[in-house]
Amino acid sequence: MKVIVSGGAGFIGSHLVDALIDRGIEVYIIDNLVSGQKENVNPQAQLYVVDICSEEASKIIMNIRPDAFYHLAAQADVGKSVQYPKYDGDVNIIGTLNMLEACRKASVRKFIFASTSAVYGNLNNELLSEDEITVPASFYGLSKLTAESYIRLFYELYRQSYTILRYANVYGPRQLPKGEGGVVSVFFDRLRKGGHINVHGDGKQTRDFIYVKDIVTANIAALENGDQETIQVSTSQRTSINEILSFLTDIHGISILREFTAPREGDIKHSCLCNKKATNLLSWKPLYTIEDGLKETYEFHQHDMTSACLESEQMG
Repeated sequence: MKVIVSGGAGFIGSHLVDALIDRGIEVYIIDNLVSGQKENVNPQAQLYVVDICSEEASKIIMNIRPDAFYHLAAQADVGKSVQYPKYDGDVNIIGTLNMLEACRKASVRKFIFASTSAVYGNLNNELLSEDEITVPASFYGLSKLTAESYIRLFYELYRQSYTILRYANVYGPRQLPKGEGGVVSVFFDRLRKGGHINVHGDGKQTRDFIYVKDIVTANIAALENGDQETIQVSTSQRTSINEILSFLTDIHGISILREFTAPREGDIKHSCLCNKKATNLLSWKPLYTIEDGLKETYEFHQHDMTSACLESEQMG
């Protein structure tokens, strides 16, 4: 089997590439390395450094003619989407449309799309299902929702099979310390630098935090399941920012200084996704608790920091 992963040098994409290769699948990556990093790329995968909006990216898909296409490349920073809505739309809407059209021409069996809980906006429901109304509070959420609509219409008009996976808040190793979605990585970065942690708002805002390895297993399950479905990938559990900091204090063993600042424009107060549909249609369930995921991520950052110190000493 041949698979292309757009964004395969990024945080989630690189973990997905590793898991696909472990299963004996031939993997190709399309990534412009704006947020992806070459050091994340599995040496057994072939990397094409091109933009998803380009004609070159389309030609790569048509030349390879993969069995499946995972579309993870995106502009995923909520704050940046509010500041630069055109750029956000170009990447998340035009880029997706370009990839869809190429997949249609290449007769790709399945298009698997990474979407987001941001499509729901500030709904007050305790637990969100896939049937909720979608009222995005940021251009990021809107662009992802628009991309979803294109994917569904491509099936109606051209029978391009798909699965749309709406992720909860993903965290884990290799995540860059930026953006609302990378709050856990931001906290680890501050711990590494020995500074206090800035908390936007009162810290009582909640998210459905899901470990990256659980996201990967859901994506792999979507290769053969969930055709023409929109499915939430989540833990169905709320965790506040203050609770995350308490867990990190326990893991780190030292009290963490917090400084509360103003909430950010476009941020959502609460978000928790029901994962019942994923359990039923993908035969999938999350295996990592928040404590286990944070411990594994902490160990990764500690190892990263130790390696950096050793390199510095050797250079000195």
